[in-house]
Amino acid sequence: MKDSTLAIRFLETLEVPQGPKAGRKLKLAPFQKRFVRGALDKSVNTGVLSVGRGAGKSALSAGLALGSLLGEWDDQPSREVLIAARTRDQARIAWDFAAQFAMGLPEDIQERLTFRRSPRLEIEFEDERGSHFLRAIAAEGRNALGTAPTLVLMDERGHWPADRGDDLEHALLSGLGKRGGRCLIISTSAPDDSHPFSVWLDEEQEGVYRQEHRPPPGLPADDLESLKQANPGAVAGIGSSLEWLQGQARRAIARGGSTLTSFRLYNRNERVSGETRDLLLTVDEWLNCEASEPPPREGQCVIGIDLGGSASMSAASFYWPTSGRLECLGTFPSTPSLADRGASDGVSGRYVEMSERGELSTLGEKTVPVAAWLGEVMRHVEGEHVAALIMDRYKQAELAEAIEKAGIHAPLVWRGMGFKDGGEDAERFRRAAYDGKVRTAPSLLLRSAFADAVCLRDPANNIKIAKARSKGRIDAASATVLAVAEGQRIMSRPTRQARMAWA
Repeated sequence: MKDSTLAIRFLETLEVPQGPKAGRKLKLAPFQKRFVRGALDKSVNTGVLSVGRGAGKSALSAGLALGSLLGEWDDQPSREVLIAARTRDQARIAWDFAAQFAMGLPEDIQERLTFRRSPRLEIEFEDERGSHFLRAIAAEGRNALGTAPTLVLMDERGHWPADRGDDLEHALLSGLGKRGGRCLIISTSAPDDSHPFSVWLDEEQEGVYRQEHRPPPGLPADDLESLKQANPGAVAGIGSSLEWLQGQARRAIARGGSTLTSFRLYNRNERVSGETRDLLLTVDEWLNCEASEPPPREGQCVIGIDLGGSASMSAASFYWPTSGRLECLGTFPSTPSLADRGASDGVSGRYVEMSERGELSTLGEKTVPVAAWLGEVMRHVEGEHVAALIMDRYKQAELAEAIEKAGIHAPLVWRGMGFKDGGEDAERFRRAAYDGKVRTAPSLLLRSAFADAVCLRDPANNIKIAKARSKGRIDAASATVLAVAEGQRIMSRPTRQARMAWA
């Protein structure tokens, strides 16, 4: 009989230990059965599941851990099952589920179980093949040293601390190789595409089963069909009801800010950063700037320039302050390819998709030729009245030389990117965005840039823009802030009036 069949049969003999269905037999939802069948297939050594909060992830992990401990489908001697979580308290949740499930087992099995809560959380099971252990550990690599697990469950992997989480994952996976063990990774979405949990979901790998319940980005938070997609257990009566989810979504929309961002991350299972305090704009604040039909090109145009190098992107933003229209284009060198860059930057095929949407192009081989690129930038707004090119003064010499070489005749404005100029520009941009004075067509380039753009603060609470992660590409956001801020300065200047002549 298949391991997955044995696992499902065992899980559905367990009694629900808490909640309104306490005392009833556990009934798996269709998405849970699909995951168990896929993850316990003989050709699979790693199963990855991403689903919204409250979908029974910890209970599923605990039930599988308990079944493996008891040898329901794995009869190796001296089995070792590890439940790894971000903190000891988080690991305790899954361990407690396993312990409570065990309380409903037949008495002859309970008699062979020993529960220990100190110095670490542990359940020991004894049978004719020896002693077997289920242990809960926190996300530190040293906790896994010397282990040889037959099953590892990584609980909420998308929210482990970066360095310690990676160390633990590597230690656990290397330990699994000693016993031909299996790994199950179950979590809500990570905050971004570069997170190791996102990489598990996005990359096709031999021996890895992937199951992700994530709706398309950009939909309203209370959209019913996408709520069903992120919370497949809700239809089956597991976790929060759809009515409750829609009510919480409307509350989050009304409150906005961190409340709405957290709802998208945890309840809608979207890849958005839960760190909202220092984001330049939250995902929903930026989505409010997008319009299916942006305003026309009207009045004078301001062009913001962010010049990159061989690794970073060069970006140009075009802003018409009279109408609020915003456009943005990004450019990379052609070597390496966009697909390879995406893999290196941890964003998978995002650059290729941007290129297909006409938002990102390549120019030059290993660096973007500045004069030729500026010529392409000016051709994008050929026939428009360019009020100013606004640029980072750090690269003034290189840009001024290229502007002269390209034969560009337009007013030049040089700005610093530190706490003085950068702080003023960021605040002017935010104010314009909040007031509905920035409108653009849906842009994956800009969504990605603003998702990676955070604000650093000095002791006086002045801000400047920075990357949220080392491989983030915020060039389009920087160019946009420069363009919009200068456009708002232009609009705020008083119009000169002719002097009154007295007779």
